[in-house]
Amino acid sequence: MEPALNLFKWKHYEAELILLTVRWYLKYSLSYRDLTEMMKERGLNIAHTTIMRPVHQFGPEIDKRIRPFLKSTNDSYRVDETYIKVKGKWMYLYRAVDSKGSTIDFMLATNRDVDAAKRFFKKALSSPHNQSPRVITVDKNPAYPPTLQQLTNEKVLSKETLIRQTKYLNNIVEQDHRFIKKITNPMLGFKSFLTADKTLKGIECMHMIRKGQAECNHSPVLSTVELINRLFGLAA
Repeated sequence: MEPALNLFKWKHYEAELILLTVRWYLKYSLSYRDLTEMMKERGLNIAHTTIMRPVHQFGPEIDKRIRPFLKSTNDSYRVDETYIKVKGKWMYLYRAVDSKGSTIDFMLATNRDVDAAKRFFKKALSSPHNQSPRVITVDKNPAYPPTLQQLTNEKVLSKETLIRQTKYLNNIVEQDHRFIKKITNPMLGFKSFLTADKTLKGIECMHMIRKGQAECNHSPVLSTVELINRLFGLAA
């Protein structure tokens, strides 16, 4: 992992200001042009592209750097996909939360099939902050049963894991989708899969911080600032 302070080398603006705009964009329902107007009120003329590039750079960085700070999730997985528009086409954001609503993991995919579902489960099961599932609840997506059977056969998943395929029990993850869509809707779709993936990683991480999944202390707002600054080696 690249040293945090090196990421700000040769940047036109100070690290604190860069992280401020990135944090606001990923956390609130704002467009890039909303942010440029907000910065203008502070006496700063920042082009929306000057905000966009750091969002694409630091979204994945936040995702990498926050993992060691995440609290353990529980062993009841609730898995579902939501739709994200990329270059005018719908793609699939695989998401899983536990029975208390904490985010287990997420992954953007171009398809809704066995291969995509398998990659998502392997990603979730390999994350150190996640427990091995006692039960996995999925919806009626026909790709899930063969995916989970393959993972069991490959001993990635325990034979003791209970698989429940019922939409009713997945309300908690469907409700959680709304927070992500609330942030992405003002963006009016992404221009490419890569930029969508990078941005969504940052959005999901800010959502995890909001839900109290990261090791923070003080008030929710201050703890977010402090944690993000800490991740990038800046004084809070």
